[in-house]
Amino acid sequence: MVTRNWCLRLHRAWRTLNTWMGLSAAAPPWGAPGLLLTIALHLAIYLHPAQAWAPVHRDYCILGAGPAGLQMAYFLQRAGRDYMVFERAPVPGSFFTRYPRHRKLISINKRYTGKTNAEFNLRHDWNSLLSHDPRLLFRHYSDAYYPDASDMVRYLSDFAERLGLHVLYNTTIAHVTVNKDRGAWNGHYFILTDHRGQAYQCSVLLVATGLSVPNRVDFPGSEYVDGYESVSVDPKDFEGQNVLILGRGNSAFETAENIFSVTNFIHMLSRSRVRLSWATHYVGDLRAINNGLLDTYQLKSLDGLLESDLTDLAIVKDHKGKFHITLKLFVEEFFNQSSDAIPLPQDNNDNFAMRVAYDRVIRCLGWKFDFSIFSKSLRLSSGSELSEKYPLVRASYESKGSRGLFILGTASHSVDYRKSAGGFIHGFRYTVRAVHRLLEQRHHGAAWPSTEHPITHLASAIIRRINEASGLYQMFSVLADVVLLKENATTFEYLEEFPMQMLAQLETITGRRARHGLFVINMEYGRNYSGPDKDVFFSDRSVGHMEDAWLSNFLHPVIYYYRHLPTEQEVRFRPAGWPLPRPSALHHVVEDFLTDWTAPVGHILPLRRFLENCLDTDLRSFYAESCFLFALTHQKLPPFCQQGYLRTQGLVGTESLRQHGVESGLLWDSATMGQHQGASNQQPGDHGPGGRSLAPGPPVSPFNSNKEEL
Repeated sequence: MVTRNWCLRLHRAWRTLNTWMGLSAAAPPWGAPGLLLTIALHLAIYLHPAQAWAPVHRDYCILGAGPAGLQMAYFLQRAGRDYMVFERAPVPGSFFTRYPRHRKLISINKRYTGKTNAEFNLRHDWNSLLSHDPRLLFRHYSDAYYPDASDMVRYLSDFAERLGLHVLYNTTIAHVTVNKDRGAWNGHYFILTDHRGQAYQCSVLLVATGLSVPNRVDFPGSEYVDGYESVSVDPKDFEGQNVLILGRGNSAFETAENIFSVTNFIHMLSRSRVRLSWATHYVGDLRAINNGLLDTYQLKSLDGLLESDLTDLAIVKDHKGKFHITLKLFVEEFFNQSSDAIPLPQDNNDNFAMRVAYDRVIRCLGWKFDFSIFSKSLRLSSGSELSEKYPLVRASYESKGSRGLFILGTASHSVDYRKSAGGFIHGFRYTVRAVHRLLEQRHHGAAWPSTEHPITHLASAIIRRINEASGLYQMFSVLADVVLLKENATTFEYLEEFPMQMLAQLETITGRRARHGLFVINMEYGRNYSGPDKDVFFSDRSVGHMEDAWLSNFLHPVIYYYRHLPTEQEVRFRPAGWPLPRPSALHHVVEDFLTDWTAPVGHILPLRRFLENCLDTDLRSFYAESCFLFALTHQKLPPFCQQGYLRTQGLVGTESLRQHGVESGLLWDSATMGQHQGASNQQPGDHGPGGRSLAPGPPVSPFNSNKEEL
């Protein structure tokens, strides 16, 4: 498309220049006049690039055709929006063509759950993107529980091709800036310039470039270090060697796992203690698939882990090519001395842990966002430690510095860093959908999707979502379902997967009204159950009784009730450790070993009673006979009876119900009537003195029981 546009512009410019010089519009670009025209055209292009390369406008521009970029492209395409994805590589998901270096993903591919519910199964499918096509589930691409990265590349290619997503490959965006314009959606346009000099004008910019710049620590001798991105992955290259690995994340342990069987030993050095994912409940911490070195360390098989600040250290290379660890201050003090003259810590402490010489030092310190192509006017970074790794974004994933610029995927992980799964496919596929819903409301007037139900369906709606929804399950304490109560609490609207920290702005973001109270449904771990120093296997870790539900440790549903929508100040200054401000009422659904919250007594009954207390009403379902009795004895009927029985859906003509009517004086005694008139004279549709129909009809409730529902 770019080449065709360029040729058309070149042709038009050629004809224009010919006309200016009094030549035929079709004059060829050779010979003396042609040479002169060529020089003039060259100068026109390079002296006036804005005119020669007019910006191509798109409503939505997506940088990066990785998982997050393709996921957003899918939603925009389904909504019929004008968009383009820019990808520097010839294929989508180019990160996975090289990383992880040892090719095994740590995102699980659980193909069997014993369930047929597609939404539930996504809870345990950490690789699939969201789409309407069941063929585009990752389980069709790999049988492995931990798949090969090449399978991800193949999957993403099929996702883009089968869905016909608009991706411009082999296009490197070299610079991004902003151009103020009052007529633009956000008061400005984003101007993207590619490596050919072509400019693109975008109303909304969606950055899904991931983290691509290796973290480095600058210390004396750092030039001797091999980087994770380039070190050999052939174990034979490490046979019989002493290896030091800098770092303590999954990339460091992945590297160690690949070579520890052939090395003399591996030492691993980092400033912080190891963080095990099963203790922190954060999938980005060390996973069991990579932690073989912990075994060899604790079972004293020469390997080991050490803690120290890397900025205090230095590496010295001796005359044999071996590497020694020393202190930075020693190197600075003996700056002009030979490496053999620089003191080593073991000179003063013969028990120094790293007194051995190393053959290889490998840096595995993770990744950070590439800010280099973005103009400083976009204000993506504040210079703080976290903002050097991630762009500055709000809880809505919109840049704090530029309205209309959103960060998607791994690069948006600052919102829930070390808390939830927003940096990984099984998490950000849902945050991307939330951003799309926000954009649909902001720019196209399409309110956040919701469903409306009678209030009697509230408990069942919540039970269904906490047992099936994958977005709530994976993005716990980040995305939550919201129930908006209507006037008099007779009906409610159900909104799915709303960013919790944006609750105060719910009406603006969703286009829905929260004027009569609301419930927020979240998934949470116990408050003191997650952390690198926690013993998650202690004997009394499980809570089984509903009266102790608030002490639940494992992931479980928590329902917040607010009489009024919280303010921004209340959200900002919420109690420490709380995902939301203090509510009017709070309910924990007791944890369940099977994550199956359908027990009638343990789960459903306490939830229903909590909802009834908040609403001051009875949410049970009844047969018409009970509704009839309530009408005789109560001033306020349960909502089920108001919405069914009192709307003339009829009664089932049972003998006991007839007797109740006779005793109350609302119905004639048929036996007495038979003595005076003959019971056979009654016709269908006749009414008793109370105006009630005596004709039998279907029950108000579909339940096959004469008892009230729990």
